[in-house]
Formats: sequence, structure tokens, C-alpha cells
Amino acid sequence: MGEETEFRFLRACRGETVDITPVWFMRQAGRYMKAYRDLKEKHTFLEMCKTPELAAEVTLQPLDALGVDAAIIFADILLPLEPMGTGLEFTRGDGPVVPRPIKNKKDVDKLRPVNAEEQLGFVGDAIRIVRSEISGKMPLIGFAAAPFTLCSYMVEGGKSRDFNATKMMMYEFPDVWATLMDKVCTVLVDYLAMQVKAGAQVLQVFDSWVGCLGPADYTQYILPYSKRVLDGLKGLGVPVIHFSTGTSTLLDRVRDAGGDVISFDWRIHLDDAWETIGFDKPIQGNLDPSILMAPIPVIRERVLDVLRRAGGRPGHIFNLGHGIFQHTPVDHVKAVVDMVHQYRHE
Repeated sequence: MGEETEFRFLRACRGETVDITPVWFMRQAGRYMKAYRDLKEKHTFLEMCKTPELAAEVTLQPLDALGVDAAIIFADILLPLEPMGTGLEFTRGDGPVVPRPIKNKKDVDKLRPVNAEEQLGFVGDAIRIVRSEISGKMPLIGFAAAPFTLCSYMVEGGKSRDFNATKMMMYEFPDVWATLMDKVCTVLVDYLAMQVKAGAQVLQVFDSWVGCLGPADYTQYILPYSKRVLDGLKGLGVPVIHFSTGTSTLLDRVRDAGGDVISFDWRIHLDDAWETIGFDKPIQGNLDPSILMAPIPVIRERVLDVLRRAGGRPGHIFNLGHGIFQHTPVDHVKAVVDMVHQYRHE
């Protein structure tokens, strides 16, 4: 077991009682920090992801500045796309672009299997560097996309507002969709297992876009594949956080898909979400990231509302409902950490 099992973040992931509520933030290492922007002037985003020393440096940047309870490795959910054969580019202002999107069975058949150790090993190397720096101080989170979110990027060729191409593939060519999801599941399980082997102590699976679907579509086209990935991680011996956005009406199905901790966004009150998920299941969330840009009194009001709704139950990890926005003041983020750590349930 050892000292690391005593980290409050890991204890909360297991639903155990902690001294104070643990807190970390999605995109806590990123564009809102000057140190990151300075580094970004010298390197492209993909260079930073693929150079273990740079990825480790970015991962470490916010830890002392914020006082969070966990680190998350600096990477991107789309990194598996390059070795799979679709290509991956990041354009300034427009975000990720997939040069060879998946449109039909022929495109799916051309997708290549991925050896995570060989083709994505730079993520593992970054994890090893960070672990050597923070060992005994806090745990490190590894991550990947959930199957739907990764596949939607592949089919749409980048970000989408309506996900129409993805839905039409599901509806018109369900066999093609099933084959695509099957291939992606295999890649994701191998990739996440590699991260644990490298030293990740927690995993988070990001289903950032699945909220575009209704309950029936989620149940038929998504749940079996998310469950396959999450079941495939059970033997790794680390907690797995299942994160999704826009899924207030799907939380019972998200829970059924799996994960040790269910993480959700701000579009539902935390206590209502936890009741739907089940109070026996640890949860993570759920402050609106926009609140971090509000005046401090507003931030305090909303942070305390989340904590009060948690009701002092064991198994709550404080986080946002999505990542920190680019122009968020760093002192506001630090203030939230202090508010959470100073809170005591009445």
C-alpha cells in the first residue's frame, strides 16, 4: 500500500473519508498561465506534447502555484490519431484538424493498429519524469478520450456543432460505426495501460462531446464501447474517472458504462446528479469554468454551493465541469483551491 494510498485525492476516488475535499482542475496546465504562454512562443503545441521534457515542464507549472491535490499529465486526447493514420494538425485559433477523416468502410479498414509503447511512448516518458519530481507529494493522472469523442473527431475532421456526419454514420452504416469503435477501443485500452505502466496513478476518460446524443442513441451506439474500455482498465489497479459533458439526462447510463468516479458538468446541481448516480459512487465536479472569471464574491458563493450540495459525504472531488478557459486569472484559480481546502461541512 504505502504512503501514496494516503493522498486525499486517491482516498476520495475510493469513496473514503478525507480531511478536506481534494481539488484539481481540467486544463490546470495551459494557456491561462504565463509560464505556458512563454514556452508556447518557442514550440508548437504538438512539439510540447511529443517532447517529454517539455510536457513534464508544463505539467509541473501549476502545482506549486495553485496548491492542487493532483497533477494531470500534459498531453492531448487526439494524440492516438497520428499513429492510426488519420493525421493530426493544430491550427492557430481553429483548434485540431484531422486531415484524413473517416467517411466510409474503406477509411475504417485503412486504420492502423497502434503500439502505444512505441508510437505514443513520449507520453509515458513524460509521466516518468513527472513522477520522479512529485513522488510523495501528490498523485499523477493519465488520460485519454472516450471512444465516442475520439471517433467523432475522426469522422467530423475536427470540432463540430451538430455532429451530423457522426450521427449519420451511426444511423446509416451501423456496421461501419461498430468496426470503427471496436478499433478505437483496442487502441485506447492499450494506450491507457501504457500510461499506468509508466507511473500514472489515476486515469481519466474524457467523453467531451457525447452530450450531443439522446438517451436511446447513447444506450445503443455508445454505452457498450465505453463499457468495454472502462472494463478493460479494471485490472490495472488504479481508479478510473469517467468524465462527460452535456449528459445531465444520461447520468444513469454513464454510470452503467463504468468508472470508479463519475465526473459531470455544471448543467445539473451536484446533489441531484449524485442522487441519480447513487451516493455509493464517488463523483467529481462541478463548477462552471466561466465562474472562475467572475468577481471573487461570486466565485465564493458558487464554490460554497457546490460544497454544500456535496453534503460532507465521502467520495467528492472538487473540479470544474470542463477545462479552465484561456483568459482566467490565475489568482482566481488559486482562490478556489483555498476556498475548497478551507471549507468545513456544517
